[in-house]
Amino acid sequence: MHYRDRAEAGRRLAGLLSDLRDKGELPDPVVLALPRGGIAVAAPVARALDAPLDVLVVRKIGAPHHEEFAVGALAADDPPLFDSDTLDRLGLTEERLRPTVERERAELARREHRYRGDRPPPELKGRTVIVVDDGLATGATARAALRHVWRRAPARVVLAVPVGAPDSLDLLADEADVIVCPHRPAGFSAVGQWYADFGQLTDADVLDVLDALHAR
Repeated sequence: MHYRDRAEAGRRLAGLLSDLRDKGELPDPVVLALPRGGIAVAAPVARALDAPLDVLVVRKIGAPHHEEFAVGALAADDPPLFDSDTLDRLGLTEERLRPTVERERAELARREHRYRGDRPPPELKGRTVIVVDDGLATGATARAALRHVWRRAPARVVLAVPVGAPDSLDLLADEADVIVCPHRPAGFSAVGQWYADFGQLTDADVLDVLDALHAR
């Protein structure tokens, strides 16, 4: 299974999540996208469920000289969440990664302000929270996002991604009530390989989606 673009992937998720809603499994939903890529996937989901859409900014903590390889992640003001096994394997310490954490926290704060301004985050207490991204590789950012959501006392948490690495999805099984992922390829190496168009989104793209949904 390959997706033409993130919008098509979002429509696929929207269909699956609509089935769950119709069975009464998604009461009072709110959709949280992990920007930037997750916002284009989450928009069709929010429209299909007639649910509010907001962003949950999460930043990957990359390994030195290999920034795309996640050794941890940050969500909102939460403490950094590290993969201790990966740190041990790479001979890294949290102290050595402190400059990286500070840099990523500054970028997280910048994006939060850019996307939300003075608007407060949505109330999650007692609601069904659906966390959406465009795919799942190591699962580091998803884990940080899910644990942040749980701290805000939702009734139910759902992780929805169009494609994900099977091993990483298995490791997240206890982090959400439900994981919706229609494509779990054995030959997974990167999220982008499962999209014909996987162009990077900009802050302006994120704001356009949010403005359109909020106007509705």
